[in-house]
Amino acid sequence: MFRLARLEMNVRRLALAIGALSTAALGALAPAHAAPLPLFPFFMSPPVQLPPTQTEPAPYYQAPQQREDERPAIEQPARFKRQIVTYPTREAAGTIIIDTPNTYLYYVLGGGQAIRYGIGVGRDGFTWSGVQTVTRKAEWPDWTPPAEMIARQPYLPRQMAGGPGNPLGARAMYLGNTIYRIHGTNMPETIGTQVSSGCIRLTNADVSDLYARVNVGTRVIVLPMDRRADSAGGRRG
Repeated sequence: MFRLARLEMNVRRLALAIGALSTAALGALAPAHAAPLPLFPFFMSPPVQLPPTQTEPAPYYQAPQQREDERPAIEQPARFKRQIVTYPTREAAGTIIIDTPNTYLYYVLGGGQAIRYGIGVGRDGFTWSGVQTVTRKAEWPDWTPPAEMIARQPYLPRQMAGGPGNPLGARAMYLGNTIYRIHGTNMPETIGTQVSSGCIRLTNADVSDLYARVNVGTRVIVLPMDRRADSAGGRRG
């Protein structure tokens, strides 16, 4: 009997010791105030999908990274440099003739001569032809893109103050009641190319020279893309 009672006492002590150890272990692993652990902590949230990059067409203008007078000088090809050339024509002195396919502007001097300037013209689908007059002149003009241009390129500014970064450049001569102008550019590298929305562009130095010679009312003849200046009564110099 004595041995049986002693065995039962030892069993009770062992059970109490095991219970105490289990409680302590559970307390250390899962405190009373701790949030329950997730069943599958190795599952990660799906990555956030960013919208794809939108590619938009190149704008009509490109604001320069530097002011034109701070950019390295661009050497124009000799044929685009302002020069007096032989140019017999029946048009009166003071007339402007735009030779669209050859990207030249002629300012008729008379006596079989003209001043020839290199120009940039309308890109494919935006060239035009006809006879207009200069109805207004402006120095360092503000730029207000016409509604037709905004419809094609809605990201354009609605207005831009005149200055070195303005795509109209140093001077502008407005043609009739059209949306077209003869103007300068802050991108002289585009002279000799078909890049605009129909306007005629010159370097800022050249447009300033032309501006000083032209009066309101000056006649402007714009030749079509498939016609050369020599067929209009002049010969290329």
